[in-house]
Amino acid sequence: MDRRVQKTRQAIFEAFDRLIAKRSYSKISVQNIADEANVGRSTFYEHFETKDELLRQKCADLFTHIFAPHGTEKTHGFSDDCTFGEKIVHILYHLLDDKLFLKGILSGESGEIFLQDFRQHLILMQKNAAFAVRDVPQEFWNNHLAGSFIETVRWWLARDCRESPEEIGRYFLSVIL
Repeated sequence: MDRRVQKTRQAIFEAFDRLIAKRSYSKISVQNIADEANVGRSTFYEHFETKDELLRQKCADLFTHIFAPHGTEKTHGFSDDCTFGEKIVHILYHLLDDKLFLKGILSGESGEIFLQDFRQHLILMQKNAAFAVRDVPQEFWNNHLAGSFIETVRWWLARDCRESPEEIGRYFLSVIL
């Protein structure tokens, strides 16, 4: 991708992040995003068809990075050889890094788009973790774990992430295992 295109997309993403931290998704217009990014409305539409597409792309980029097989992060390391608990902590670090964006997204109707994608990624991660399923169908167990983790994240964000990712990971694992 051309460097100018990358810079423009990045400016749009950053503008969206700033706006969603301040106001509800439904109250943000494409014009607001374009103004905040200091680009024209037509430039926005060259990159994204709609505001929803911008949100979906933001989620896709975030989840692609979070659920990548390995890598070194600013705040922590991560690899394929991690335990399920270490993967949970890895996810929590990323969510902490994007705390303001997530609080804005989850506080409004846009949360459904985010949570759908998040749930799908969590279920896939769980399937690869080879949990010993209790006397319930695997599909139920996967759904339960994903839902429980999502509610754990919501609780943590509502508390302004007072606990460390390691503490939240430990709380979550102690409840599900």
